[in-house]
Amino acid sequence: MFWSKTFASGNDTIVAICDKDLLGKTLKQENLNVKISESFYGGCLVDEAEAKEMMRKSRSGNLFGKRITAIAEKAGFITEKNIILIDGIPHAQFIKA
Repeated sequence: MFWSKTFASGNDTIVAICDKDLLGKTLKQENLNVKISESFYGGCLVDEAEAKEMMRKSRSGNLFGKRITAIAEKAGFITEKNIILIDGIPHAQFIKA
């Protein structure tokens, strides 16, 4: 399961998805602190099929977690080069042309 939330931006949709266990956590790496906040990611719980559909319908996405980045990579939304690690947690973003 994944936490997800969509945002409207003009005619486009942005999706934020994180692995279920990451919601509310703060990642710390050197001078960087990233909060995986309920206000940004905590819209609703979705399964893998729903997460893929949300990514398909969105113009851009913000992803945190091993499971969701693996799904996004396998589905072709991102490549391995798009994934960075923050405090050991995979993070990726995508924007469709």
